[in-house]
Amino acid sequence: MHRQSSCPWICWLLAGVACLSIVAPASAQTAEHQKQVLVLYSTRRDAQIAVIGERELPRILETGLGSGLDYYSEYIDRARFPDPAYQLALRDFLKLKYRGLQFDLVIALNDLALRFTAEHRDELFPATPLVYFSSLPATRPLPNSTGVTAETNFSGTLDLVARLQPEVKRVVVVGGSGDDDKGFENAARAQFRQFESRFAFEYLTGLPTSELKARLAALTSDSVIYYLVVDRDGGGQVFHPLEYLDLIAPGARAPIYCWVDSAMDHGIVGGSLKDQKAQIDAVAGLALKVLRGERADRIPPISPDLNVSQVDWRQLRRWGISDARVPAGTLVRFREPSLWDRYGPYIIAATILLLAQTILIAGLLIQRARRQQAEAEVRGKQVELLASYGRIRHLGSRLLNAQESERSRIARELHDDIGQQVALLAIDLELMGDAGQSSDDSPASEALNRAQTIARSVHDLSHRLHPARLRLIGLVAAVRGLQQELSRSDVAISFTHERVPATLPPDLTLCLYRIVQEALQNALKYSKARKVSVHLTGSREGLTLTIVDDGVGFDVEAAWGTGLGLVSMDERLEAFGGTLEIRSTPGAGTRLEARVPLPVVDETKTIAV
Repeated sequence: MHRQSSCPWICWLLAGVACLSIVAPASAQTAEHQKQVLVLYSTRRDAQIAVIGERELPRILETGLGSGLDYYSEYIDRARFPDPAYQLALRDFLKLKYRGLQFDLVIALNDLALRFTAEHRDELFPATPLVYFSSLPATRPLPNSTGVTAETNFSGTLDLVARLQPEVKRVVVVGGSGDDDKGFENAARAQFRQFESRFAFEYLTGLPTSELKARLAALTSDSVIYYLVVDRDGGGQVFHPLEYLDLIAPGARAPIYCWVDSAMDHGIVGGSLKDQKAQIDAVAGLALKVLRGERADRIPPISPDLNVSQVDWRQLRRWGISDARVPAGTLVRFREPSLWDRYGPYIIAATILLLAQTILIAGLLIQRARRQQAEAEVRGKQVELLASYGRIRHLGSRLLNAQESERSRIARELHDDIGQQVALLAIDLELMGDAGQSSDDSPASEALNRAQTIARSVHDLSHRLHPARLRLIGLVAAVRGLQQELSRSDVAISFTHERVPATLPPDLTLCLYRIVQEALQNALKYSKARKVSVHLTGSREGLTLTIVDDGVGFDVEAAWGTGLGLVSMDERLEAFGGTLEIRSTPGAGTRLEARVPLPVVDETKTIAV
């Protein structure tokens, strides 16, 4: 759509000529390096097609070429164009303005520009390719040209009216009094004849604006308004077509429809609307082919369908038209987003989060219940385990006590029975030797020596099985005696002590003595040690027994389950709440450390080192 200017065309022409001295030289300088394109519009600068063209064409061409572009545009005053003097003045203006500039392409948008170019092409743009847009159904091709032909479709909107408002019986057509307005009216009348059996048509064209507004305000509910174009009303007043639509739409008592998309958002319900951007895109596509080197007359003209069915959601609400009547594929514009449209993703995310939290909480509650059940079972098992452990400790203590009792019994048997008999045998052998006056190497002397050796062995064995003197002489003296008893020429055994109480419970004394005894015997038998040290320390917390050798060492983990000595030491200490720690690696010696608590340590009764 376009509007006429109230300024005389000669003023516009003179202003353009005044700029020639600036524009033309600068353009000529860049012509050698960039594509030169002139776009000739059939409308004034403020027409919607010109606004869209000036926004889209340079962008599309520059992007498609990938190089620089010199872009020029000129506009035709449609109201003045029928005057031959205007056409000659426009020809002279363009000839003077672009003198010396060779265009790579001329684009003629719509029929007036195409007509003007066809008549003055040889004078203005000789040998320049032409790309055009025409709304005439039978455009005669020009030499070295190609273009887009798309007849203005007025009837498609009536098909949409019948779908959206089947109750409508009357179509009121609104147009202006200008020459262009009459042209639109004549084209529309020709296309509307096929709908005369469906609708009654009333043409309110060429009326003064005040009268038109009154007529539109009195329409019945079975009517719709079809807006063509109004450049000039019946009173001779000039308008911009879209501004005129804004003027009449608020007071109209019937829905308004149109044929071009620029009328959207100006009070119309919609229609099968010509997409002016699609028009520009189609022209730009052909222009790019020519600018890339194809001959224009070898590119077939195209006739695309530029109409798109569109409705304004706000106008549907205004006139109470159900969304269910909108045909499939119709573009619904200006829809006010519903709560779901606005916050749908957030609602979905919140729902998912809520479900996830619910599942998580449920899982945690189930896990908590299972954990509580498992903890109850564990506590029950712990009680059972503690009871079992107590029974095992009690049993172990009883076994140790039984072992010591058995050892004591065997020691007494060895001492009181076998030891006495061996002593008597030795006395008898000695008397026999004295009676026979046997020599030292006689059988009797040898038997006497063997009997005495057996007597000492039995005595030592009974002492090791049950050291009867342990209670009398105490732990320190007993360990010192064990040191002297087990010392050998190839193994040095040392014993030190500090702050050891003078009196200890008999069971604890026996426990520590047995640990020292077992550890020293193991060192002598298996470690191949040359030095063994025993250190006994007393403190407020208890007693610490440390035994270290420089032997071959052993794998503690592997030996723990195979030897009874280590298990016996640990069990003895457990009976008193003590701990046993053994550190040893093959080839690095062995360190044994036993700790046992004492309720009270009397530091005044200690044995000096």
